[in-house]
Amino acid sequence: MMKTNSSIFHFAIIVMLIFEIRIQLSDESEFLVNRSNTGLFHVPKDLSLKTTILDISQNYISELQTSDILSLSKLRILIVSYNRIQHLDISVFKFNQELEYLDLSHNELGKISCHPTVNLKHLDLSFNAFDDLPICKEFGNMSHLEFLGLSATQLQKSSVFPIAPLHISKVLLVLGDAYGEKEDAESLRNLNTESLHIVFPRRKEFKFTLDVSVSTAVRLELSNIKCVLDNNGCSYFQNVLSKLQKNSRLSTLTLNNIETTWNFFITILQLVWHTSIEYFSISNVKLQDYLTLRYFDYSNTSVKALSIHHVVSDVFTLPQSYIYGLFSNMNIQNFTVSGTHMIHMVCPSQISPFLYLDFSNNLLTDMIFKNCGNLAKLETLNLQMNQLKELAIIANMTKEMKSLQQLDISQNSLRYDENEGNCAWTKSLLSLNMSSNMLADSVFRCLPPKVKVLDLHNNRIRSIPKPIMKLEALQELNVASNSLAYLPDCDAFSSLSVLIVDSNSISNPSADFFQSCQKIRSIRAGNNPFQCTCELREFVQSLGQVSSEVVEGWPDSYKCDSPENYKGTPLKDFHISRLSCNTALLLVTIGVTVLVLAVTVTALCIYFDLPWYLRMVCQWTQTRHRARNTPLEELQRTLQFHAFISYSGHDSAWVKNELLPNLEKEDIRICLHERNFVPGKSIVENIINCIERSYKSIFVLSPNFVQSEWCHYELYFAHHNLFHEAFDNLILILLEPIPQYSIPSSYHKLKNLMAQRTYLEWPKEKSKHGLFWANLRASINIKLMEQAKKIDHT
Repeated sequence: MMKTNSSIFHFAIIVMLIFEIRIQLSDESEFLVNRSNTGLFHVPKDLSLKTTILDISQNYISELQTSDILSLSKLRILIVSYNRIQHLDISVFKFNQELEYLDLSHNELGKISCHPTVNLKHLDLSFNAFDDLPICKEFGNMSHLEFLGLSATQLQKSSVFPIAPLHISKVLLVLGDAYGEKEDAESLRNLNTESLHIVFPRRKEFKFTLDVSVSTAVRLELSNIKCVLDNNGCSYFQNVLSKLQKNSRLSTLTLNNIETTWNFFITILQLVWHTSIEYFSISNVKLQDYLTLRYFDYSNTSVKALSIHHVVSDVFTLPQSYIYGLFSNMNIQNFTVSGTHMIHMVCPSQISPFLYLDFSNNLLTDMIFKNCGNLAKLETLNLQMNQLKELAIIANMTKEMKSLQQLDISQNSLRYDENEGNCAWTKSLLSLNMSSNMLADSVFRCLPPKVKVLDLHNNRIRSIPKPIMKLEALQELNVASNSLAYLPDCDAFSSLSVLIVDSNSISNPSADFFQSCQKIRSIRAGNNPFQCTCELREFVQSLGQVSSEVVEGWPDSYKCDSPENYKGTPLKDFHISRLSCNTALLLVTIGVTVLVLAVTVTALCIYFDLPWYLRMVCQWTQTRHRARNTPLEELQRTLQFHAFISYSGHDSAWVKNELLPNLEKEDIRICLHERNFVPGKSIVENIINCIERSYKSIFVLSPNFVQSEWCHYELYFAHHNLFHEAFDNLILILLEPIPQYSIPSSYHKLKNLMAQRTYLEWPKEKSKHGLFWANLRASINIKLMEQAKKIDHT
């Protein structure tokens, strides 16, 4: 067990240092090449000249040569840990003047050749096979050195002299398995560092006399301490701790990977209690043997914080009340006992100076600190990952803690039943973490009245019930990973500024949220099953109106879950019109549109005399139907007249006294309605028949003509003659001038014809009448003759 923990610890040291540098340089424009764990036997030759960070760790490389990295003039960080390098010539880096971080830990180095080298900030030669400290005299020129990792099996005071003038921030010293055979207890006296970490040999009883009380050290860390065979109470290690009193600057002590007895564990605490150490941490402890009860002297201590992590005991029968009493009565401000399987902790016997208590990752139950009135100064209490079950009991536990401000009871099995009692929280509590429990909706009726930060994520909350006690001081609320169906409003949380509700069951969040919660400066509501329908439209619009800094995770974690055609669509791309979402508005819009359309159509009908056109279309359709069933040749053979005369009854005298005599004397046959219309047929049908059987249609235009509705019909059908579309069959005779304004709007055909066609104007002078009639007869006779020829020929 200790071997595994030690190996993990050794690896963690290197990984932590590597990532510390990577994080530090992550904001700069670095060129990283990562070839770690790729089975390399040599440094790759295809490296870019721009490379600034090269990681070739965890491979099988056995040597470094100048040619391997000669071209990498910009190289700043080189990580070659966990390889098989046995010898190193420092001169291979002479052309890499930018190099400042070099990690050669966990190799097989036994010797290095020293040459003037670059001014490194970080040099790690730890966990190698050196016998003596690998410190070259040239190391004394590394004025910027901040971290130095070393390893050796024997130490000599003279080995440290080259770096004695340097002020190194941290030194890591790993002692090999053969260390101790030739030990110089004063070998580290001249070391000048603020932080010293010594890793002693694993699986070896601690019988070392090394003086670790380096005068300049502020922080000291000792790893791999095993003292279980020494019946005198691990005197060697006790002697090492005793010498720490010589360094008044030392304020932080960390002990890792300890295997000892319960009695000596208490001795370690007692020894440290009377030194200058303020911050004492012990982790990865394995304890055995029985514990003898003895007095613990709490007086004259500088300790402010004690941390005990991950303790395993082989002893099943222990005076637990003694241990609990020993811990609870410590006169320090900060105390942590984590990962120790501790099942209880008693109340201090007097007013305790504790300000911070961390009892996380243990087996504590609801009985902890029951009716305890001596923790009045306690400000922070962490009971995370224990066996707590009843929230009401925990709430009542705090009522005597008059100064408690932060409480973490997450990752327990807490429930709250309103029937099992009221919650009497301390009024001072400001931050409460109850995440990862089994709390339901009722928890909102068991909350501290002045809480500002409340974490309830990963519980079983389906809704926030109403009414609940108003939490007017609440500023941050985390209810992520529950089963909430709706966004909580701020009726009971008037000061809410941060809300986390991601990973719930919210499908249609209310668009009124930002109106209800006007103090919100951060909301995280992503990863919910949003239903992209009309109900979501206004919420999406409200999200778009607030700053992207307010809506965390926008837009990547806000996507439609349904309906299927929108599934996976980001909410920012979900668009649906307001009209399609508002039924009343849609009906009003349709009604108004139909009404406007009806009014428009009615107005157009009136303006363009649509009823008349409808009648004409009906007659025209019937005629067209007949025309489609009669061959064109047969229709042409039915021509009986040279011309059909259309005129107003007021102009009949001119037609009968002038027009007819001058045309019919030349054997021109004229069709007149009063003599050629067939009785029994409708007027419209007679007009169409006469036009069909006449080669030309002559219209006698006058102001009287435009006032006649029948003349309009005759003009309309003649202009749309289905059987003479290939001929110019209209002849216009202007008997009297017609002013444009006197032509009705329904006579737009006439307006177009007069504007586009040449018409014959009846001359007032008699001398011109002869020419007029000659032109009229000639046009009719010629056209008729040519057509007759065509018909005969076919």
